[in-house]
Amino acid sequence: MFHFHVAPGGDDSWPGSLERPFATLERAREAARESGGESVVHLRGGVHVLGEPLELTEADSGTVYQAYGHGTPDQEDAVLSGGRTITGWQVSDGVWLAGVGDLETRQLYVDGRRAARAGIEGLPGSSPAATATGYVTDSAAPLAWTSPRDVEFVHRGVYPWTEGRLPVADVAQDGDRTVITMATPAFEWAAELYNSTWEGTPSAGPGLPTRIENDPSFLREPGTFVLDRSRPGRHVLRYLPLPGEDPARTRVVAPALETLVRGSGARRVTFRGLTFAEATWLRPSRPEGFVHYHGSGFYEGGGVGVAELGEGASVTYPTASVTIPACVTFDDCSDVVIEGCRFTRLGAFGLGVSGGEGHVVRGCDFDTLSAGAVVVTGSRGTAIEDNLVRGVGLEYPGSPGIAVMGTSGCVIAHNEVRDVPHCGITAGPGEGTRIVRNRTVDTMRVLADGGGVYVSGPQGGSHDDGALVLGNVIEDTRTPYNFGLYTDYGASWVRVEENVVARADNTAVLHVGPPLENVVYRGNFWDADPLGHDAPPPGVTYEENRTIKDAQELNAATAAIRAQAGPRRTL
Repeated sequence: MFHFHVAPGGDDSWPGSLERPFATLERAREAARESGGESVVHLRGGVHVLGEPLELTEADSGTVYQAYGHGTPDQEDAVLSGGRTITGWQVSDGVWLAGVGDLETRQLYVDGRRAARAGIEGLPGSSPAATATGYVTDSAAPLAWTSPRDVEFVHRGVYPWTEGRLPVADVAQDGDRTVITMATPAFEWAAELYNSTWEGTPSAGPGLPTRIENDPSFLREPGTFVLDRSRPGRHVLRYLPLPGEDPARTRVVAPALETLVRGSGARRVTFRGLTFAEATWLRPSRPEGFVHYHGSGFYEGGGVGVAELGEGASVTYPTASVTIPACVTFDDCSDVVIEGCRFTRLGAFGLGVSGGEGHVVRGCDFDTLSAGAVVVTGSRGTAIEDNLVRGVGLEYPGSPGIAVMGTSGCVIAHNEVRDVPHCGITAGPGEGTRIVRNRTVDTMRVLADGGGVYVSGPQGGSHDDGALVLGNVIEDTRTPYNFGLYTDYGASWVRVEENVVARADNTAVLHVGPPLENVVYRGNFWDADPLGHDAPPPGVTYEENRTIKDAQELNAATAAIRAQAGPRRTL
């Protein structure tokens, strides 16, 4: 076993020893490759700023990257950052300004705190209206926007489970009207996708924005920022400080990279005790925007279908969608282990795994993320266990805390997911998924039609290779129109057993479209009867479940289940 060391104050011309460490992870990676054997790269405490993503391939198989002193009381705090520290501030009328060259970013962190992008609620004017290419209003306020192409419209609740982001292309005066032209193809895609009928009343297009972001005129709330790109290559960052903040003493970091680590074809790569921080995702700022549909999926053309939801109700859905990326990704790798790490201040998902097999994500903390914590697609035998997920989905609130789709033999066990805007844990079509002894609290805080645990689509061909949802505790599912434990959209071959659901709008629902097939609800505890429990559909077995409305009695009856749910570590 070879050992190499990296420190922010090191030198890549040194040998990488403890006394004379390398300066960069790239140099340590090359040294590990050159060693010809399994290696451990020790990261000393401090911020390791990445100028480009750390790329890992089959040549890096067997390498361990870990914080120096990992597993001991002297473990050091090593941070992998894709951020850029902003300096050279000037102050004008209380606003901090800094020239940042060609920097592109959608987030800003001030002394570690996430600063929100400045925005206003809704489109100004007495009677704004949508057009085929954008909007018109009788307000002249948009004519004063410094750089219309930097402005972004947020559309929350086009469907109860969606929040899209569409960029502006131009603003012009037309007599006593202001004409806002939206960027394409995003606006065209939104017009194609967002079409529905509710209670016999049709709705077409994204409608009026619920919020508008990123113009200097919106800088009204202390602690918010704007990135002005009106002059190419001479971008200006503006920040309205909180009381007491001083540009000479405040550390401001703007994420610059979109990816921190990218693995492709690597085997037996391990990360232990590290913090991954300060990365962004720029695609929503481009003309393609972010035409969100459901969960972590968004639309970029390719056609739509119509789902009939019952008499007088239907929605248009994408026939194909794309998943929000992650800032740390592993594609077609095997036996990757991520243990005891923290993912924070990231502009997309924290960790993404696609393909491959045998991955383990254990004992990690995920917080302050624009999207969800972990997304796994198409892999075999992945284990996601003993993690804490909280405060995610800050920019893309449809994002689940933990999401898997198209997986085989995936185990999601003993995690805690709390304070998230939509679903806590989701499993799309797959085989052999096990969602076991997790705890979700304060889910569905922003968008609707989801649950603490959500399972949809076919889950195998029998109960032997189907999904098992066992021993989870699901509490405080917040928004109206939710189902704490939700088997939806043609879920089949699912066993839902010995779970506890309390304080949800609805504990569960048995009648969905397409209908459930070969779904068993057995031995669960609720504080309210699920919808349809008194007349289960043909595809559902409903037996030995208990509804206990008194909270103290419910807690006492479920004490053993509660004791086993959530992480098996001290949080």
